[in-house]
Amino acid sequence: MARAPLSADNSAIVLVDHAVGFSNLTRSHPIEETLDGALALAEIAKVFDVPLVVTNGPDDGPAGPLYPELLAALGDHPVIKRGPVFDAFGDEEFTAAVEATGRRRLIVAGIQTDVCVALTALTALDRGYEVYVVVDASAATTRETHDAAVMRLVQAGAVPVNWLAVGSELLGGWTDDPTAPAFGEVIFKHLTSWKHQNALTAGVRENAAG
Repeated sequence: MARAPLSADNSAIVLVDHAVGFSNLTRSHPIEETLDGALALAEIAKVFDVPLVVTNGPDDGPAGPLYPELLAALGDHPVIKRGPVFDAFGDEEFTAAVEATGRRRLIVAGIQTDVCVALTALTALDRGYEVYVVVDASAATTRETHDAAVMRLVQAGAVPVNWLAVGSELLGGWTDDPTAPAFGEVIFKHLTSWKHQNALTAGVRENAAG
């Protein structure tokens, strides 16, 4: 089946419940990995001018406020505070925000993969959206429950991706596109191995030239 690449014109990023209360409860991934993934997606939205919808429960709710690092990255970007519904589409403000993007492809990540992320993504699929689940910006209580949720979503029609793949598809290649340097900065900030590899190759080139 033919498929158009993800682009700023056809996609929106949705972040669900990256809240501090889950930091010690989600064990499928290290907190550093899901934090980096969430931050990278928020920054990717800015780099490529992709609509971004962010939601969480109330700050005084069981999960608490969003990661402080994510709040800092969002700046004055609105955060939709939901009532006690696991499926974010059960909140009218969230639904309106997604519809207002005008996009039919949703790049979704959040906590927990098997609850709020899965239920939100399943409703999105039922409503005719294409859903891409960012597996390294999402987490669950155990790796087993995370993987089971991803499999459930794949069977329902969602596409599993990682945040680097999302940004790379939006960019398309290391060309003279003006967004390329900014996306490179996102990679170096949130993928230490890539930053180290760049330092290695830069050092090799410098020494070889000398």
